[in-house]
Amino acid sequence: MSRLPQTTAHVQITRYSWQDGAIEGEVNANGWVWHFCWCFRAGELKVEPSVGRALIREPLSRFLEKSDYLLEPGSNYSFVIRSSL
Repeated sequence: MSRLPQTTAHVQITRYSWQDGAIEGEVNANGWVWHFCWCFRAGELKVEPSVGRALIREPLSRFLEKSDYLLEPGSNYSFVIRSSL
C-alpha cells in the first residue's frame, strides 16, 4: 500500500492583536516561505507571495481556525500537509 505524501509546515506567529482582529506570521514548508495575515473577525486569510499560495492556503486556514486561542506571538508551531511541496 502506498503512503500519502505529506509535508510538515512550520509557522511562526509575529503579531497577534485582539483589537485589530488579526494574526500575522510566516509559514514555511520544504523551502517555500509565505507571509500571512488572518483577519479572524472578517474570516479572511491573506497569503503572500502568490507562488504556491493555492497549496498552503487551505491547510493553513484549518490550522489557524483550530489553534487560534493557543497561538502566541514569537512562538513556533507546525502542522502536516497531506501533499508534497
